[in-house]
Amino acid sequence: MSEKFSFLPFALPDIGEEEIAEVVDTLRSGWVTTGPKAKRFEIDFAAFLGDSALHCMGVNSATAGLHLALEALGIGPGDEVITTTHTFTATAEVVRYLGADTVLVDIDPATLCIDVSAVEAAITRRTKAIIPVHFAGLAADMKSLLAIAESRGLKIVEDAAHALPATSDGRVIGTLESDITVFSFYANKTITTGEGGMVVTRDRALAERMKVMRQHGINRDAFDRFQSRTPAWYYEVIAPGFKYNLTDIAAAIGLVQLTKLRRFLQRREYLAARYHEALRSLPLILPADPPSGDVHAWHLYVVRLAPFAKTTRDGLIQALSDSGIGTSVHYIPLHRQPYWRDRYQLSPEMFPHSDAAYQSMLSIPLFTAMTDGDQDRVIAALHEALG
Repeated sequence: MSEKFSFLPFALPDIGEEEIAEVVDTLRSGWVTTGPKAKRFEIDFAAFLGDSALHCMGVNSATAGLHLALEALGIGPGDEVITTTHTFTATAEVVRYLGADTVLVDIDPATLCIDVSAVEAAITRRTKAIIPVHFAGLAADMKSLLAIAESRGLKIVEDAAHALPATSDGRVIGTLESDITVFSFYANKTITTGEGGMVVTRDRALAERMKVMRQHGINRDAFDRFQSRTPAWYYEVIAPGFKYNLTDIAAAIGLVQLTKLRRFLQRREYLAARYHEALRSLPLILPADPPSGDVHAWHLYVVRLAPFAKTTRDGLIQALSDSGIGTSVHYIPLHRQPYWRDRYQLSPEMFPHSDAAYQSMLSIPLFTAMTDGDQDRVIAALHEALG
């Protein structure tokens, strides 16, 4: 067994003493909800993306961010929003929050990102927006999607939960011409705040709407009201908003994590390269590399069993579990989930690429706290099960 993990988890956050100290400082400051550190995190995040024109808003989850984004864009009953079936349900459910219809399409079998031709074929007079998902850290074909959106008068909200700090055509995700981009800081993401996310836009009006709706539809946030040295109790509710703000406790973790992101990326790239080299002789389809000059965030390392493999996907998961190694599956496609299947009368035959990928795929451990020895355990177990 590894000297570090008796059971090697599929993913684990990389939290150090610096994050702990920053949280302790927050607790001692008296600002435990949204306050100065949440604002600092937003400023630092924009600086990391490298575009001073960006408006960044911390939220308590990427799901909340996607909801705010679609609400700000005016999505509502009678509208359709196109996204991929190969995603977590949060991407699609936010459309239903607003009474609009989710239109699911298939994926590209090589990248596992949304199929651009399927998007184009799914557009109707009711289509208002597209939500591309950057899968596992690899950016979707944003150049083509942005061209479609521009020509058809559609909005684009990027689900970038997996994508920090991926690039598309040499540009960091979050800085493209999309209307809004939403990142996740869930526990297994490339940086974490425990729970949390960040919404990014260049559009000031969209940013102002999302800021108001993030905090109950109130036209001033709590930090502005409670830090004032003069009486500032008055506020106005201008819309029926939500409770989606990011706390200073969470932001404190994010502030430190963000300073480590470049190092985290280097470690993920190193681990992915080691997997590429060690697994290429096995009956596996390995993840696609990014286009030349672009960055893959390597949030996940997703392998697929080749048709001639001597075991099944579930058999391989069990074999790895018996060896003390955790795995996951990303994802059970939405067309197989009862709500989506039944509401829209979906079947596997409608999504052949996603369905085939699902039946053969698993995500193996990839996280920055892994040692080379930890990774060697995974490699050895895969060779034993598939060799």
